[in-house]
Amino acid sequence: MEPFPQPTPQIRDVPATTPFVAPEELARRVGRTSLVRIGANESSFGPSPRAIDAMRESLALTSYYGDPESHELRTVLAERHGCGIENIVIGAGIDDLLGLIVRTYATRGDTALMSHGSYATFTYHVVGYGLDLLTVPPHPDGSIDVEALAATAAERHPKIVYLANPDNPSGTLAPADAVAALQAALPPRTLFVLDEAYADFVAPGGLLPDAIDDRTIRLRTFSKAHGLAGARIAYALASIEAIRTFQKIRLHFGVSRTAQAGALASLGDPQFIAGVVAAVARGREDYRALAARHGLRVLPSHTNFVTMEVGTREAAEAMVHGLLERGVFVRKPGAPPIDGFIRVTVGTPEERAIFAEAFEAVLDTFRARVG
Repeated sequence: MEPFPQPTPQIRDVPATTPFVAPEELARRVGRTSLVRIGANESSFGPSPRAIDAMRESLALTSYYGDPESHELRTVLAERHGCGIENIVIGAGIDDLLGLIVRTYATRGDTALMSHGSYATFTYHVVGYGLDLLTVPPHPDGSIDVEALAATAAERHPKIVYLANPDNPSGTLAPADAVAALQAALPPRTLFVLDEAYADFVAPGGLLPDAIDDRTIRLRTFSKAHGLAGARIAYALASIEAIRTFQKIRLHFGVSRTAQAGALASLGDPQFIAGVVAAVARGREDYRALAARHGLRVLPSHTNFVTMEVGTREAAEAMVHGLLERGVFVRKPGAPPIDGFIRVTVGTPEERAIFAEAFEAVLDTFRARVG
């Protein structure tokens, strides 16, 4: 018998893992104090000035907890989505909400289904709560095979089917009609989790229409176009029954007063958000042009990042490391068929110029070795 308290067998069996190594840690590893941060899909364009002002004003009330019901924020969101506030729950980022969903709707030994290589934090929660993870391969171009998800769900009856749309790390978008067909085809007792973190960058009509479905939970965040990743605030749209269930176990004071104030003010500044979306679109074109100059392929992106082909998995890993040594932080997909790509967040024009110079320098080094 061990002479000190032990974790449960479920937790003991979870392999030690860190879903993402932070840029601060990466900087320390290469002896730098900072990096050009274009690897975590944060917004290089910052929050709305209105959000900054609102958060600054809220600091004087930091001694008080935030409203555990986020009533003002939920009211505005309900108007935007054409639903009731009882259809919305606020969380400390989508990652927080994913953990809540997995914990609520599945237990040890149940199955969760997703596309292989899609957003790693869902996998993190699935493994952490003792579920069995079932995946289907993406299409050869890295986009999600929605039809394969539907077919596998019909055969295996998982408790949860997870779809990131647009996808991370490919940036591709499954058409709305294909997503609707998947939603309709799922077994009656299967929960559909639709992660729409990059919804603000999708052209009108590209996503499912706003509607509350009893078997679907849709996730949105303020981390991307709204530039509030550090504030940690997101929301879920779901049935009244699902929200009531979350109320039993969610961390009621998990979202700060400052984050609530910033999100509410940001919703009131649509021109700023539209400006960010337009700036990101210009940046994606810059990355496509950079890749084209070197005969490299990029995947079609409906997000604030571009996934760019480098070559083999080893070449992509070397590119990430080479850029890091030059003070530029990017990431790469971990699973085939796009593990020979890097994923680059759209930065400011200045950040894009720094990236381009470093990228070309590393690429020249590769080609010199081959030559």
